[in-house]
Amino acid sequence: MASLGRHIIVEYYDCTPEILNDVTLIQESMEGAAEKAGATIINSTFHHFSPYGVSGVVVIEESHLAIHTWPEFGYASVDLFTCGESVDPWISYQYLKEAFEAGHGSAVELKRGEMALLSKKDFDVKQLRDDKSADDGSPIRTKDVWFTERDDKIALSLKHDGKLYDQQSDFQRVEVYNTQAYGNMLTLDGMVMTTEKDEYVYHEMITHIPLLTHPNPKRALIIGGGDGGTAREMLRHEGLDEVVMVEIDDKVIEACKLHLPSIASALDHPKLKLIVDDGIKYVKEAAAGSFDVVVVDSTDPVGPAEGLFSVEFYKEVYRILSDDGVMITQSESPRFNNKVFKEIYEVYGSIFGNEKVHCYLAYIPTYPTGMWSFSYSAKGNAHPLKGFDSGKSRKFSEVHGLSYYNESIHESAFALPNFVKKMINK
Repeated sequence: MASLGRHIIVEYYDCTPEILNDVTLIQESMEGAAEKAGATIINSTFHHFSPYGVSGVVVIEESHLAIHTWPEFGYASVDLFTCGESVDPWISYQYLKEAFEAGHGSAVELKRGEMALLSKKDFDVKQLRDDKSADDGSPIRTKDVWFTERDDKIALSLKHDGKLYDQQSDFQRVEVYNTQAYGNMLTLDGMVMTTEKDEYVYHEMITHIPLLTHPNPKRALIIGGGDGGTAREMLRHEGLDEVVMVEIDDKVIEACKLHLPSIASALDHPKLKLIVDDGIKYVKEAAAGSFDVVVVDSTDPVGPAEGLFSVEFYKEVYRILSDDGVMITQSESPRFNNKVFKEIYEVYGSIFGNEKVHCYLAYIPTYPTGMWSFSYSAKGNAHPLKGFDSGKSRKFSEVHGLSYYNESIHESAFALPNFVKKMINK
């Protein structure tokens, strides 16, 4: 019986999980399947969901191809819909089965729009032309590929032009995407770590506030910070004799040297001692009182960074600080990670004393909710505001052409919203 379209509902089983989680490869495979079947592609849009899963659609002149993948099960669900007889969807079926390295597949074909049940209607067709048409009237082909960091309740999506780096290290999946809005972007296990366009907020705020308020910093330690941004900002301070950086994952360093060179620009600096090792182990073995400033530049409390949020670790950091030493940490989003935020401030207070722990905020567009917190914990009498030399801060910002930090930002960062004050009893 004649019909308007052919609709094949497809399931692929025992596919290679890595293929099903690669949004670029999925997009290329779906477009290849359309072209192999003789279809004309108009548009394609694909999203990667963190930590795994891809959804996408290829719009063709003859209808569409759509997909969603479950890499954790090696499973993909695909719709192949074509109109007319010029495109054979079964060619697309076989193409995708091979592309996904499927163990087996199943498919059911439905006839859509049975002609015997339809009657043609007369209606007034306005003479409109698609704005996105070539000179000959044919549609211009467009392509949209999206990275999505998704939580249970919120998500961030960024359009990108492809993946530049993708390695599974001993600790995490390290990827770099070329995003259209934020330049190259580093992700770890599907979570945004830093981007070229907004990295300066985080790196300037985690370094210059302690180094411009410590009385005489000579030796500094960075735990984590494999992208190199914290080291870059620290090494602007000529009074430092040495910066030690301990990063557990050499793949992070490699990725950033290759694809985020403006952030990783100081990783070969003569004053930087770069150690690829476990930061927790390094701190435990370091001599007491050996560092004036310790910056804990960690990821969220999952994976290799989980131990960096423990009481035992921060007691060791306190031990290795000099008498006037200062510890700075990224302490999560007060709105998004409020449980961790509150718990970690209680830990700092129990070790340093509540009066020695100070919260400050900065605003980073690609981090959950935008609002991000840092903590300033002093072992001695250092204070982020008392005795603050605004003139020195202003000159430093101007000389180094900083993008975010200045003397006014320094002071205002410690002005906390009421809901944050309530959370940490300030």
